Amino acid sequence: MSTAKNKGWLAAGVVMVGAALTLSGCASGDPLDAGTDDSASGDTIVVGSQAYYSNEIIAEIYSQALEDAGFEVERKFNIGQRDAYLPELEAGTVSLFPEYTGNLLQYYVPKTEATSSDDVYAELQTSLPDGLEVLDQSPATDQDSYNVTSEFAEANNITTIASLADVTVPLTLGGNAELAERPYGPTGLKDRYGVDVAFTATGDTTVEDLIAGTVNIANVYSADPRIQTENLVTLEDPDGLFLASNVVPLVSADVADDIADVINAVSAKLTPEGLVDLNVQSTVDEESSDAIATKWLTDNDLLK
Repeated sequence: MSTAKNKGWLAAGVVMVGAALTLSGCASGDPLDAGTDDSASGDTIVVGSQAYYSNEIIAEIYSQALEDAGFEVERKFNIGQRDAYLPELEAGTVSLFPEYTGNLLQYYVPKTEATSSDDVYAELQTSLPDGLEVLDQSPATDQDSYNVTSEFAEANNITTIASLADVTVPLTLGGNAELAERPYGPTGLKDRYGVDVAFTATGDTTVEDLIAGTVNIANVYSADPRIQTENLVTLEDPDGLFLASNVVPLVSADVADDIADVINAVSAKLTPEGLVDLNVQSTVDEESSDAIATKWLTDNDLLK
């Protein structure tokens, strides 16, 4: 799913399910009264997506929202990775794409030192090539995060990474082997938060090991459906240990002003928990992307 993230998901099983559910996007119920016949230009808005079910669901939400506002929409989903779709955006053959702030920034600025949501978004806005813009970022994220079981969180009164420093039992962090050397791994936890952890390379069984108690902290992507289905607690990261990667609409500058009101209204309603729930509907409930999008837009009062 991204440069710094390869969505072979540090959190395992979702890739398996996602591969089985390359969802199709085809829908037409849609949102928001922010576009009138005047605001919906005669040009077709081409909405793209990665070959990744979560990204396609967001793209379908954008598509239905625009159609509801009176825009003509063409879907161009499952394009692939950034090397495939960014040239299309830069060429203007794709108008709108759901992106992720931190990973997109790293694509253009590999050595960025920004990590917090606001800093990443600010730098991203000044780092895009001519002809591309980002609209409002969403509160929803799809990025590295540290998770614990709800039982562990309650027993130790923890909600943030910082609060791990007060836990009296030994802490063991689980994740892919490379996490041991990542700046947000054990060394980063110690340097940024004063938290000492042992490390176990859990690979594809990270969530299973967390539930079994083999580890008590797990590196899981923040939009992983198992955060909901296994009742995990994602620890807040107040000091920006992880590179923030909020969902953000990447758009052609030619259509940015026309569609901003519609798409920004979508972004404002898309929460971290909401994105996880959308992914659960896809991977667990096996709903189609168009049905998931219509329900979400309806539930959030974004359809006329």
